[in-house]
Amino acid sequence: MGDVKLNPDPSCSSSPLFSPPSPASSSSSLPYRNGVMPFLLSVGAEHLQRFKQLLLVENPSPDCTPLTWDQLKSARCGEVIHLLTEYFPGRRAWEVARDIFAKMNQTELCVQIQRELNEILPNLEPEALNQRKRELTLEEDESDKIREYKARVMSEHSALWDRTSWPGNNLDFFYQEPWGEDTLLQCLLLPRKPQGRQPKTVVLLGDAAVGKTTVAKKVMLEWAEDKFYAHKVRFAFYLRCQEMDGLEERSFSELIACKLSGSLALASRILSHPEHLVLLLDGFEELTLTLIDRPEDLSQDWDQKMPGPVLLTSLLSKTMLPDATIIVFLRFNLWKTVSPFLKGPSLITLTGFSTPERSRYFRSYFKHGRDADAALRFATGNAALFSMCRVPVTCWLVCSCLKQQMERGSSLPQAFPNAAAVFVHYLSSLLPTQVRHAVSETHQEQLKHLCSLAAEGMWKNQWVFGETDCSLARLDERDVQLFLRARVLRRVAADRDLVAFTHPSFQEFFAALLFVLCFPQRLRNFEALDSFRVLQLLAHPGRRRNPLAGMALFLFGLLNDTSTLAVEQLLGCKVSPGNKRKLLKIAALPPDGDPPAPHHRLPQLFYYLHEIREEVFVGQTLHECRKALLVISKIRELQVSAFCLKFCRRLQELELTVTKTTSLSPGPLPSPRPEGSDRNSLWWQEFCSVFRTHESLEVLTVKDSVMDTETVEILAAALRHPHCNLRKLIFRHVGSLVVSEGILRVLVENPHLRHLEIEDTKLRRQVTEALCSTLRHPRCFLQTLRLDGCPFDPTSGADLTRSLRKNIHLKTLMLRRGCLERDEPCAPVLAPQLEKLSLENCDLTSLSYRSLAFSLVSNRSLTHLSLAENALQDDGAKELWNILRNFPFPLQRLVLRSCALTSECCQDIVSVLDKNKNLRSLDLGCNSLRDAGVIVLCQHLLKPDSGLQVLDCCLTLQPPWLVACQAPLCMEFSSSISLICPVFFPSPHC
Repeated sequence: MGDVKLNPDPSCSSSPLFSPPSPASSSSSLPYRNGVMPFLLSVGAEHLQRFKQLLLVENPSPDCTPLTWDQLKSARCGEVIHLLTEYFPGRRAWEVARDIFAKMNQTELCVQIQRELNEILPNLEPEALNQRKRELTLEEDESDKIREYKARVMSEHSALWDRTSWPGNNLDFFYQEPWGEDTLLQCLLLPRKPQGRQPKTVVLLGDAAVGKTTVAKKVMLEWAEDKFYAHKVRFAFYLRCQEMDGLEERSFSELIACKLSGSLALASRILSHPEHLVLLLDGFEELTLTLIDRPEDLSQDWDQKMPGPVLLTSLLSKTMLPDATIIVFLRFNLWKTVSPFLKGPSLITLTGFSTPERSRYFRSYFKHGRDADAALRFATGNAALFSMCRVPVTCWLVCSCLKQQMERGSSLPQAFPNAAAVFVHYLSSLLPTQVRHAVSETHQEQLKHLCSLAAEGMWKNQWVFGETDCSLARLDERDVQLFLRARVLRRVAADRDLVAFTHPSFQEFFAALLFVLCFPQRLRNFEALDSFRVLQLLAHPGRRRNPLAGMALFLFGLLNDTSTLAVEQLLGCKVSPGNKRKLLKIAALPPDGDPPAPHHRLPQLFYYLHEIREEVFVGQTLHECRKALLVISKIRELQVSAFCLKFCRRLQELELTVTKTTSLSPGPLPSPRPEGSDRNSLWWQEFCSVFRTHESLEVLTVKDSVMDTETVEILAAALRHPHCNLRKLIFRHVGSLVVSEGILRVLVENPHLRHLEIEDTKLRRQVTEALCSTLRHPRCFLQTLRLDGCPFDPTSGADLTRSLRKNIHLKTLMLRRGCLERDEPCAPVLAPQLEKLSLENCDLTSLSYRSLAFSLVSNRSLTHLSLAENALQDDGAKELWNILRNFPFPLQRLVLRSCALTSECCQDIVSVLDKNKNLRSLDLGCNSLRDAGVIVLCQHLLKPDSGLQVLDCCLTLQPPWLVACQAPLCMEFSSSISLICPVFFPSPHC
């Protein structure tokens, strides 16, 4: 079944409602945010049975119907949770569960429940529970029809796969994780909030062939066997949208009656009790109708005849049967189209095979361990190919191709340089014997027409084709039949006139193939891609996935020399490199301004270049890349970025995010590890090698990252390499292991490093000690140090200030938010050579202000001083004004923003400005200067000998003096003076 994630709101990236734990995981690792009492899912069968027996004797609220053993005896954990939250709403469900586990002596579970009650659910009150359900009693003949219907369901859905579409035995290509599947099914209708309200609309999202329809059929099978929420769901119907996509108008009751041997009366009785009903809606990608966006056009009447679009939209929007439960199965690319019509959906994401499941599938397919090791080693070395194996059918396809080559004794890397080459080999086994028997056209022309159909569908985001579409692509009925027999096309269910490619990846492949084929009879011997289409392929549209990404991946892969040769030899087609030159020309264009934000994780272009694998092409494409923003959370992303960064020879700045610990273990490979199984570590070393090979790379920013010790040490070793020219190193919000002693040694061993920033990072005690000793080292040439939100204990803080004073190279020091101890004087911080000092939001005391002011006397280098966001107040500022007024200083910019100053200090400021002509910029924003204080400052600006060029302060809303003085001020100020006076409403601070 693969990985499963459940989110309460598909529009946000919040924590999943429920992520099933591995069988070995402890319940304590599942906090409440992952669902309603998910720790119950870890209860064993024996304890669960005892729990149900004790639950039976608990008394729900007086107006509720008591629980019965018939409801409980076959209920699984998820269904027991559902019953708990339904019969004991609000806090009561947790209290009942806690009392039962106390009787069972399950102390750990009692503690978890109590912790949720104390910390997470303090304000949760019981809801009024409406248990006035209308009982539905069926007549004997109606019960017979339901039994007949269940028998048909079991017969129709017992074969989980359409064996006419794929060759071989089901075991060849379908592998499921029984534990994960069982957990998913029993949690489908769990409440997504503690109040215990079951979601009425559930959406399962996933890529094509990832298992959505399989889940739907399993639900129907379990319902037919009375295993799926038997206490709740009495009737379930699986509907493909094609059943509502015809020209003929009909009612929903008629549609349901067709599944009940034509009994319209029974259908109406069932629909009149929608609280017992579950509808499963599938096949949205096959729709040709348009959903209705006008609520007044929808209908509540299931007996009313209506067009298909009205009927389907009425069901989705809950206009019809609002109390029924609907489960919708969608591809990711259709979510934007369908989601506006859904009411409060609960989202479940089906991600397909996890990495361990892919490994197990390979081992189940290859009977011999040595063959499995070799195939798995090859697959994990190909990022795109192994990622495609998340889809069960694709995993089977890859395994079958690898097995054929291994049986022939061929080298897998030579035969399959990329994913496109695997598809060439597989599809060549389907096409030649079928296509070469064509009567009316040549092999190449027929294939070209098929590719035209695929490409036109990709540009239009169309996956189902009618007779008109085929005619426009010059595919006649004989051609369609030919490709149907070859299993390249398939008939769309419930409509014999519509066809689709057997798998969406086939359509993507043939669409890409169109643009590499050669047509000698034409003046231009290839199907040219214009600039607009190329930009469409290369686009990374914000947070959304480019719907053309699969086609683009195949296109770049087919342009690889080995893949091109395979197309000519196996498909019997001539190939043209014409579009290769066009892709290079556009992809190599330097971006305007900043580089584009990464799509999800990496720039989409990186994936394409990794597929083509031609060094000259990749090098020319990335030649002008100066800045890269990379987010790495998977080994695939590490592999792709390690490959592409090698060719960014002019790279100057790298911004890196590692969202999960980069594992250096062999992952899915066996133990003991065979030779080459430590690829993860090698890819990370290759990634880090750019710091010694790229002479222009001078800036590294690591943010929002978590790394393990070994990963950090590899990075540190690369930064310490003699050929590393890094000058600026920045860490922002990283894990405590990232800033290590090894990283700090870079400051001593890399003579080029001049700038270090650490922000919002907890530094371990040994790291702070290493930082202090490094700053004192004579070979530390650091010129700029910024520490923001890195709290120090008193001992480390004092050591830091002493170390800073001893560093003779430091020119700029910025300490912010807790990086200086409250009772520590500032004098040691102000080293004589400092040119810029910023002590913002450091909670400085009057002792600190006096110490700082007097230390200014001995400093002849400081040009910039910021004490912003400290409670300086007028009294604390007096020492500063006195020093600035009586001693000559090179200070040019002074920032006292949000320092609790009032108009009382403005006269002192003016006296400083009269005496000290070096000060060019003064920031007094967000202080309570009021209009009177600002008038005093502005009057000084009118003096012809004023040296101040920038004054930043705050005004109240439309002060009368501003209206009177605005014109004279504008006339008298010299052109070099900037008065920055934002107008604010009066407030205590501004």
